[in-house]
Amino acid sequence: MKKLVLSTLSLALIGTAGVAHAQNSVTLYGLLDTGLTYSSNSGGHSNFQQASGILNGNRWGLRGSEDLGNGLKAIFTLESGFNLSNGNMGQNTRLFGRQAFVGLASNQYGSVTLGRQYDNLVDNLGPLSLNGTQYGGTLASHPYDNDNLNNSFRVSNSVKYQSVDYAGLKLGAMYGFSNEAGGFSDNRAYSVGASYTFGGLKVAAAYLQLNNSGTANSSGAVSNDATFTASRQRTYGAGVSYAFGPANVGFVFTQTQLANVTSIGATASGTTSGLPVGGQGAHFTNFELNGRYALSPALSVSGAYTYTDASLEGVDPKYHQVTLQTDYALSKRTDVYAEAAYQHVGSTGGSNITAHIVGVSASSSDSQVVGTVGIRHRF
Repeated sequence: MKKLVLSTLSLALIGTAGVAHAQNSVTLYGLLDTGLTYSSNSGGHSNFQQASGILNGNRWGLRGSEDLGNGLKAIFTLESGFNLSNGNMGQNTRLFGRQAFVGLASNQYGSVTLGRQYDNLVDNLGPLSLNGTQYGGTLASHPYDNDNLNNSFRVSNSVKYQSVDYAGLKLGAMYGFSNEAGGFSDNRAYSVGASYTFGGLKVAAAYLQLNNSGTANSSGAVSNDATFTASRQRTYGAGVSYAFGPANVGFVFTQTQLANVTSIGATASGTTSGLPVGGQGAHFTNFELNGRYALSPALSVSGAYTYTDASLEGVDPKYHQVTLQTDYALSKRTDVYAEAAYQHVGSTGGSNITAHIVGVSASSSDSQVVGTVGIRHRF
């Protein structure tokens, strides 16, 4: 009798779970990236280290949805970053520092989500830049990741809209609240973007503005972990890519304008406590030409050249950076790679500006070479 009761109960639970599964889904996912990295100059010395997330940040997350009927569903994402080498949490020890949002998505009208999210530069232009993909990653970032295509920071307290695909056209907009009483416009952020796909052609454009970025308030600022501490940051850009057969070529242009910038964050500048800047205006104009080629379904090669014309610390530095990568897929989820990057900066005058390839410590000179071999696994 007990066996019959247990069997009946088990069947009932299985049936209930089946109904729930038909209406809801929750997915556990993640990415693990680690390897061995050599830097020709990190603070005055060459360095060979075991590095975590040198190309793509390590993460795990939960993504879910609930079918509400009539083409409407509730959606959420919780994503945490971490250092694979020592287990420490990333994004200034935030539990879900990479993404944390909930909202509604419609098959007809698009989605509206609220929380900590990527801006439209990351969503629209990132996939057209080598550093916004698995084919270049962090080492291919523009100086200091000045345009955030490597998603060095996210926008907290944000409301975001993403349209459905209108015959290849997608639109997006975001607003980040300061959450400060009596200071609605303090430390706020807003962003818009669009992309269009037609066959192998992709084009995109986006804009981001931050007020008082890199500063904190008692309510938890919208961008207190931003790359620059400045009274205002405006970043805009456009890009195009074209895929033909096994090849893909692309071009991306971005410009970042800063008012009253006082420092560059520690991670972005490759320094222990950040790079102080004299409180003046600054700008970065980036021109990136990139390409990749699939030698076989498993083996690919990719590369990019970026020229950056900047104004910072009363001088006008010029950056030249070349990035090359080869990648071999062992399976759909696991690949091994080798990547190298070289950067040279000139016209630095008597400033404290040196070469710095994002992802390692800054050089003490005007040039830096970084090489890495590693493995990535997705689950």
